[in-house]
Amino acid sequence: MNDALALIMFASVFVVLLAGYPVAFSLAGTALGFALAGQLTGSFDGAFLQALPNRLFGIMTNLTLVAVPLFVFMGVMLERSRVAENLLETMAALFGRRRGGLGISVMLVGMLLAASTGIVGATVVTMGLLSLPTMLRHGYDPKIAAGTICASGTLGQIIPPSIVLVLLGDVLSSAYQQAQLDQGIYSPKTVSVGDLFAGALIPGLLLVILYLAYLVFVAVKRPHSMPVHEQDDAEPVGLRALRALLPPLSLILAVLGSILGGLATPTEAASVGAVGAMLLAVIQRRISLKIMRDVVRSTLRISSMVFLILVGASVFSLVFRGFGGDVLVEELLTRLPGGVFGAMLVVMLVMFLLGFVLDFIEITFVVVPIVGPILLAMGLDPVWLGIMIAINLQTSFLTPPFGFALFYLRGVAPDSITTGDIYRGVMPFIGIQLAMLGMLALWPALATWLPGLIYGD
Repeated sequence: MNDALALIMFASVFVVLLAGYPVAFSLAGTALGFALAGQLTGSFDGAFLQALPNRLFGIMTNLTLVAVPLFVFMGVMLERSRVAENLLETMAALFGRRRGGLGISVMLVGMLLAASTGIVGATVVTMGLLSLPTMLRHGYDPKIAAGTICASGTLGQIIPPSIVLVLLGDVLSSAYQQAQLDQGIYSPKTVSVGDLFAGALIPGLLLVILYLAYLVFVAVKRPHSMPVHEQDDAEPVGLRALRALLPPLSLILAVLGSILGGLATPTEAASVGAVGAMLLAVIQRRISLKIMRDVVRSTLRISSMVFLILVGASVFSLVFRGFGGDVLVEELLTRLPGGVFGAMLVVMLVMFLLGFVLDFIEITFVVVPIVGPILLAMGLDPVWLGIMIAINLQTSFLTPPFGFALFYLRGVAPDSITTGDIYRGVMPFIGIQLAMLGMLALWPALATWLPGLIYGD
C-alpha cells in the first residue's frame, strides 16, 4: 500500500505542475496532503516530518549554497553591463570575413557568456536579441541561426562556473556520503563542487569544438546558408578583440583558477566573480543606480526561487521516504536487466523526459537525492555521474517539442522564424550532444581524469 502511495504522490506532483501551480508549493503541498492522508489511514509515520526543521537549518547554514546568489549576481550584472554585446560585435569583426564566421562568433561568445553567467535562460535570450537579427540580416539560413543560438545558450549547463554544477555538487555530495554510510563505510569520501567544475571542463570544451566543427562543415558544404559577414572597421580588429575579450576572460580565469588551484572555495570564488562583474561594469561605464537596483532585484528573485524549491523538495523527499519510496526505487533499479548499465540507462532516460516538464533545479533537488545514493552504491563515480546528468539535462532542454531553450528563443525570435525552423535547426546539435554522452559513457576518464590530477583523488 505504501509503495503505491509513493508512486501516486510522485505522479500527482506532475499533474499539479502541469496545471500551472508554482513548483515549490506544488512539491510541498502535494507531499503534505499525502502525509495527512497517510496519517489518517495509518500508512505514514508523522515522525518523518520531525526531521524537517533540521533539513531547513542545514539549507540555511550550507556554505556551498551561498555561491548560488553570488553567481546569479555575477551573471545578471554581466548581462546588464552589455559585455555580451561588446563581445559579439568584436568577434563578428574578427571572424566575419570568413565564411560561417558570424556563426562561429556567436558560438564562441555563447561559450564565454555561459562561463560568465551560468544561466541558460539569460544566455539564450541575450544571444537571441543580439545576434539573431544580425545573422538573418546577413543572409544566414534561419535554421542554422536558431540552432546555433540555442546550442550556445545551453552551454551554461556544463561549462563552469555553472549554477547547475553548484547545485548538483551539493546534492551529489550528500548522496555520495549516504551511499557509503549505507555500505557500512563510516569515514566516507567526499565530492565537491570543485570536483564537478574540473570534471566538466574537458567535456564542455569538447562539446564546443564539436559544435564549431559542425558549423565549419556546413559553411563548406552549404556556403549559401552561412555567407561572409563584411564589416568595415576604423580600429584594428586585433586591438578591439583584446580590449573586449580580456576583461571577461580575466574574470572567468580568476573564478575558475582560484577554485581549481585550491586558493578559494566555490563560495569565495563566487564572491570574487560578483565583485569582478561590478568592476567590469564600472570600467565600461555601464553601471548606474537603476542598473544596480535591477540586478539586485533579479538576483533576489532567482535566488528566492531556487531556495524555495529546495525547501519544497525537502518536504517532498521526507514524505516520499516515509512511504518507502526510496526502497521501492532501489528495488526497481537493482532488479533491472543489465545491472549498473541498465539502471543508469533507465535513470538517464527518465531524467531526459522529466527535463521536458521540469527545470534543472527541480530535477536536481527531487530526483537526484532519490536515485543518486542507489547509483553511487553500485560503484559509479560521483563526478562522472554528475557530468552525465548535466549533459543529459542540457540535451533535454534542447530537444523538441518541449525544450526550455526552444521556448526562450521562440519568445524573442521575429515572426519570420517559424517554430519548425527552430526545431530543425537544433537537431544536429542534439545529435552532437548525444554523441558526447556516448563518449563519456565509453571513456569516463574524460570527466574523472582532470579532478584526479588536480585534487589527487
